[in-house]
Amino acid sequence: MHLAVVGTGYVGLVSAACFAELGHTVIGVDIDEAKVKKLKKGECTIYEPGLEELLKRGLKTGHLSFTTDLAEALPLVTVVFSAVATPPNKDFSADLKAVFTVAEEVARNVDHDLVFVNKSTVPVGTGSKCEEKIKEILRERGVEYHIPVISNPEFLREGCAVQDTLQPDRIVVGINGDKWATELIDELYQPLTRVGKPVLHMQRESAEIVKYASNAFLATKISFINMLSELCEETGGNIRDIANGLGLDDRIGPRFLHAGIGYGGSCFPKDVKALIALSKETGIPLPIVKATHEVNTRQRMRFFQKLLDVLPDKANVAIWGLSFKPKTDDMREAPSLDLIPMLKKAGHTVRAHDPVAMGNAKKMEPDIEYVNSPMEAAKEADAVIVLTEWDAFRGVDLNELKGVMRGKHLFDGRNIYEPEEVRGAGLQYHGIGVS
Repeated sequence: MHLAVVGTGYVGLVSAACFAELGHTVIGVDIDEAKVKKLKKGECTIYEPGLEELLKRGLKTGHLSFTTDLAEALPLVTVVFSAVATPPNKDFSADLKAVFTVAEEVARNVDHDLVFVNKSTVPVGTGSKCEEKIKEILRERGVEYHIPVISNPEFLREGCAVQDTLQPDRIVVGINGDKWATELIDELYQPLTRVGKPVLHMQRESAEIVKYASNAFLATKISFINMLSELCEETGGNIRDIANGLGLDDRIGPRFLHAGIGYGGSCFPKDVKALIALSKETGIPLPIVKATHEVNTRQRMRFFQKLLDVLPDKANVAIWGLSFKPKTDDMREAPSLDLIPMLKKAGHTVRAHDPVAMGNAKKMEPDIEYVNSPMEAAKEADAVIVLTEWDAFRGVDLNELKGVMRGKHLFDGRNIYEPEEVRGAGLQYHGIGVS
């Protein structure tokens, strides 16, 4: 099948490369000429394990290509995937300008029937609006093409996105009663359904809601355990024990019950905010979602304040981890982007290390020092703060760390160390919900 994927960010590029791997002929489309030039040469523009190999293989087989011109891609295409960004506006609502632009450009240039798929995370009702815009432009052109709009949200975890695409838990398809589109999408995903991956057909509106619901629920689990971590710090409880006690209940499960400085990235913050905005728009109260956002903000800032409270004047601070999570270079909503300005404003010196995200971090925070190893960052530091749980940080020699530091404070924002081991090395441990 011939496909176009518009937008080559995390969702778009992974989707394009994986569809090509499944045997489809895919054209990736992006307005960024520099990005497209790199992709054509097989240079991956994001860090995602396994993606560069798929990119190069797709280019070599001819199943994958890239262009800046959507009109050029359309003539042979049966399905167009819109995978453009939907960032939050100041009022938390999703910015849908790029989504509508793609729909309108398809309508202006299409010369045959095709299926338009919203892969981006969009608020309920967006598919209907896209369909209206497409029909209006087709009427203005005086042509009649059948272009059903469906919702096919992604459920990718950065760092595991290739695996999640090729081995998904489920494939959600929202189609409002169009038999042709249903058959086409079923054929598209046949390589996955043949090996038992389930396709869930539902109304388009349900599919648009389910992505937000999934992310908001997971974010709520994170905020719930983080809320309890503050209670533990006040009362002497241990959040690790509590998480184990909760997680062993098979109605709850252990995942997303790891206390830390809160969630970040491109999905959870954006989607929680979008639901809060939708609540205001519809008048339907969503107090649990609102509380999830508030707890996440508080969790991050209260831990940072603990660090600021113990630092001497003009301290040296080492930051371990800049990306919002390990196995990615994504800096969106990363805790480091909140902490670094606070430290600079207080007159402290910052030295940072991250295995893959320093290039992206330098574009946002160019005025700190970036170094090539955790120990180099910790040299003469008054405090070390772990912001991202990279495996490289878990196995550091704590005695060596104590030896290179000037001070003794280790702030473990992800609870990756055992407090007794840290104290045994002569360091003062500051964790979350543990004493």
